Amino acid sequence: MKITFDGAAQTVTGTQHLLEVNGSKILLDCGLYQGKRKETYERNENFPFTPGELDALVLSHAHIDHSGNIPNVVKHGYRGPIYATEATRDLCNYMLRDSGRIQEADAEFMNKLALKRGQPADAVPLYTEEDAVACLKQFRGYRYGQAVIVAPGVTVTFFDAGHILGSAMVVLDINDDGRRVRLAFSGDIGRKNLPILRDPTFLHNIDFVIMESTYGSRNHPPPEEAFAEFSTLVKDTIAHRGKIIVPSFAVGRAQELIYDLQKLILAKEIPPLPVYVDSPLASEVSGVFRQHRELFDDEMQGMLRATNGEVLGFHSLKYTDSVDESKAINDQPGPLVIISASGMCESGRIRHHLKNNIGDPKNTILIVSWQAPDTLGRRLADREKEVHIFGEPYKVRARVATINGYSGHAGEDFLIQWATSLKPQVQKVFIVHGEPASANTLADALKEQGLATYVPELHESVEV
Repeated sequence: MKITFDGAAQTVTGTQHLLEVNGSKILLDCGLYQGKRKETYERNENFPFTPGELDALVLSHAHIDHSGNIPNVVKHGYRGPIYATEATRDLCNYMLRDSGRIQEADAEFMNKLALKRGQPADAVPLYTEEDAVACLKQFRGYRYGQAVIVAPGVTVTFFDAGHILGSAMVVLDINDDGRRVRLAFSGDIGRKNLPILRDPTFLHNIDFVIMESTYGSRNHPPPEEAFAEFSTLVKDTIAHRGKIIVPSFAVGRAQELIYDLQKLILAKEIPPLPVYVDSPLASEVSGVFRQHRELFDDEMQGMLRATNGEVLGFHSLKYTDSVDESKAINDQPGPLVIISASGMCESGRIRHHLKNNIGDPKNTILIVSWQAPDTLGRRLADREKEVHIFGEPYKVRARVATINGYSGHAGEDFLIQWATSLKPQVQKVFIVHGEPASANTLADALKEQGLATYVPELHESVEV
């Protein structure tokens, strides 16, 4: 049995792990790599395996760095099933279509910009919305705990990862030519005591695990501290009649922010100021949350009771769909909140809002998620004084604030707790989905706990 780490090895984006067993090839996740524009396109376009030779694709969750290259792998010849939880399937129905639209719009915009500069207009989308629609018919949805045979001798079961709606840890029960092996793929591990979702599952009887390490070298502030920081920042920006611009993933983070704003308004700690969720995708995703209330934790169930069943919606909240509605937000005076995708500022409407508001010191740009290297979001988080948006330079005069406590990823302490709970059976932990410092720090910490660890390089293969 061989595992090849074709993505998210010593980095955090573009998750793809290829499992070869019993003559079958099973791909665990198929995410988009994000980084420098030219490198990003080349890495996402060119697969290190032949898509048409895959027998199964198993998806841990719907975030684009895990699911976003599925339309492309299908376009290049994959014809088999895509196994996921029901909620992940429903989220991908919207998220992949949106990703296709973004790919098309970005290529069109870059071509217009090139023509203005007298350069060749040769940008083409990685894939289109039509490509995204085409892949959706291959999705198969399953409940947590429901086992499904994905290849000869390989059965997959999904367990709640507590990261985003429908996120899963994948357990593969494998009969490897008579040898029985339990391989776990952690996907992205969530945090305890976060609102909306249940806590992550602890797995048992696992022989080998492919484990994420996004925050393997540090911990997050408690969720209550993050909420307090958010409350203070919102109140301060309101006092200055400024705008709060939040680059946010449309699934997970956007819903948490809406939830917290609703808490503040219900408690009368802030006035019912205008809140714009400027992302058609976030609107659709919130609809999927409403469809899957069975996945909510006790705190969210309590919010439902307190609001007579109203979830992720209140009077001053507006989901904007059209481009005209999005543009009209720029004419609105503060104070107000704009939550817009993408979370790393690399595509979508958030770049237009940044362009229009980054120069006003009354405004606040709020970073609430991890930012990949070489992205606009990382440059803002690093407090660069000038950034480029749509190829043009802009001075950063707005305040930039970072709240790390909103992360949906487990911090170092919980990752260690989760991994050590696999003892004594687990034979090796393969550390992925983390920058080198995080991955190596977690690997060393787990070794101190008596676990055998390994941090693979990109495209490295290992026999287990």
